[in-house]
Amino acid sequence: MHAQRPKARPQMSKGSLIQSLQRGLGILEIVAKNGKGITMAEVSREIGLHTSTTFHLLRTLSTLGYLVQDQNTREYHLGSKVFHLAAAAWTEVQLSKAAKPFLAEMAHQTGETSHLAVLVRGEVIVIDKIDGSSPVRLTERVGYPRPSHCTAIGKVLLAHLPEAELKAFLQTSELRPLTAKTITAGAILEQELGRVRKQGHAFDDEEFAQGIRCLAAPVRNFTGHVVAAIGISGPVWRVSLDRV
Repeated sequence: MHAQRPKARPQMSKGSLIQSLQRGLGILEIVAKNGKGITMAEVSREIGLHTSTTFHLLRTLSTLGYLVQDQNTREYHLGSKVFHLAAAAWTEVQLSKAAKPFLAEMAHQTGETSHLAVLVRGEVIVIDKIDGSSPVRLTERVGYPRPSHCTAIGKVLLAHLPEAELKAFLQTSELRPLTAKTITAGAILEQELGRVRKQGHAFDDEEFAQGIRCLAAPVRNFTGHVVAAIGISGPVWRVSLDRV
């Protein structure tokens, strides 16, 4: 018996494309390429459509949030929907690749281990790290989950959760003590997270592991949304309170 070959996916001919969708995406590309704002007449000339057709396409894209029009200049710019789509397309691999130079610089400047992490179901997952140059350094395991309530990177990520998600975390999560300094009360952790949002960084003073201090800050995408946290960790005799 011969195994059946899987059927090849049919190739779409140019004539089978949805014309209005093709034109709308073409307009988005024109506006994006222009960068400084573009008028309806300029879009119409560049895409090769009548001004009335161009007007309806521009109005549809603007109504849906993919374009915005400056009421003074009448020029069109990309809208927030485009940036939200672009932000959602980022994967952890792309995030790690973009952060790699910063991780390397942090490790070089401080001599300590630097790490990049995301929040997954309330836990911290380190997705990349660069070992420090100091003779005694931490062993960070990429992909290994850590508690978020007692780590600097975890506090950063918790602090920037939507209010409803943070409330659910505080109500349902067990804040286990890992050291004598671990925060185990939800109300106190909530106050700590408020300070993190205000200060723009988080600090872990032997809360996760005795003898270890960590400092972390948020990583934002171009919409301002916090997508990860970046930080350094080291022994208390090198990462002193004065140095931090």
